[in-house]
Amino acid sequence: MEDKYMKISDLNLYIKSMFDDNPYLKKVYLRGEISNFKNHSRGHLYFTLKDDSSRISAVMFYSSAVNINFAPEDGMNVLVEGRISCYPAQGTYQIYVDKMEVDGLGNLYLEFEKLKQKLASEGLFDRERKKEIPKIPKRIGIITAPTGAAIRDIISTIKRRFPICETILFPALVQGSDAASDIVRQIKEADSGKYDIDVLIVGRGGGSIEDLWAFNEEIVARAISEARVPIISAVGHEIDFTIADFVADMRAPTPTGAAEMAVPTISEINNMISSYQIRLNEFVGNLIHKSKIRLDNIKSSYILKNPLSLYELKEQKLDNFIDILNSNIKKRLDNYKLMLDNIKKSYVLKNPMSLFLVKKERLIFQEKTLYGDIKNIILKNEHDYKLLVNTLKLVNPLGILEKGYSLVKKEDTLIKNSQDLKINDIINIRLYEGEVKAEVREVN
Repeated sequence: MEDKYMKISDLNLYIKSMFDDNPYLKKVYLRGEISNFKNHSRGHLYFTLKDDSSRISAVMFYSSAVNINFAPEDGMNVLVEGRISCYPAQGTYQIYVDKMEVDGLGNLYLEFEKLKQKLASEGLFDRERKKEIPKIPKRIGIITAPTGAAIRDIISTIKRRFPICETILFPALVQGSDAASDIVRQIKEADSGKYDIDVLIVGRGGGSIEDLWAFNEEIVARAISEARVPIISAVGHEIDFTIADFVADMRAPTPTGAAEMAVPTISEINNMISSYQIRLNEFVGNLIHKSKIRLDNIKSSYILKNPLSLYELKEQKLDNFIDILNSNIKKRLDNYKLMLDNIKKSYVLKNPMSLFLVKKERLIFQEKTLYGDIKNIILKNEHDYKLLVNTLKLVNPLGILEKGYSLVKKEDTLIKNSQDLKINDIINIRLYEGEVKAEVREVN
């Protein structure tokens, strides 16, 4: 009887082949929320991808997971790319994820945090790098869009608060793919030194994170950090924070706030002048008072009332110096006189020839010593020479020949053994005087 029942493993393998052969399931793009996330010790990622009404199991192997630039976790909305297949051991279908990224604004936030950490580690946010904003600027540069509320608010605020301050607009794109490079170009232009700018405002009005993204670009951050002119960042609204805000020398909550930080008001200037005037009056008054006290002390001083007393003191000091000087001169002269008397009484001065005789005797003695040393050296060298000659005679091979010995050579080889010769060989015999060429007749 035919068996019509299948094994479960066979059925699951058949279903897997249907998934694998379906062209629509080989490349699938899904958007969903991560749940039941598990990071295996081998680096594989296991999780469930769900939306409002459905869910699907997902696995991302280490070879793909190593390429993602964020740490997945439960509740995170992601975009995944992969293929649908069946896991035969459990009979469930799942998506095998090849690529995964954060959905929507989350990806921009990750890029923001990554750049923020990088620049912070380099010290670009350190307070020690911040330049001081001048209290009373004469000229302010503004980098923003030439039209819109931001430029109007900045200029109107500066004119209202401090109308004598000049402003220069450096129009730039503040949104779009070319905005970052345009902002950098204008920062370098404003910072070139041609415009004598005291402070620079860089910013724009509010918007979405995508609208403000040019101020999160690394090239903008580095241009702000490298500028010599102090920079106030004025991007978006008070709740908006960009990388430019952290790098700038001062962060303003709005463009209007930047203008208020950049310039004082006329009343503030008047109060400052009044404060300086009060402090100056107090300083001058104290200086006059101290000078008056000093003048009174001088007027009542003993020296001023008795000027001759100062002269008398100086006269007495001068007398003391003269006495000391005379005493030192007398001591020095007495010493020299004593030295001169000793020289006059000396034996050498009375008998100058005695010094010559002493030198002559010493010279004769040195000559005798020198001749003796030379003679000894010559005798020693002669003795050493004879020793060397005798040594050479002992090792001279011709000396042995002189005793009746001879040297036998076959061609250029010295013969030491009779076995090296055979009958009819031609040999050379070296005697003490002369050589003999011979033929071997017998070898024993």
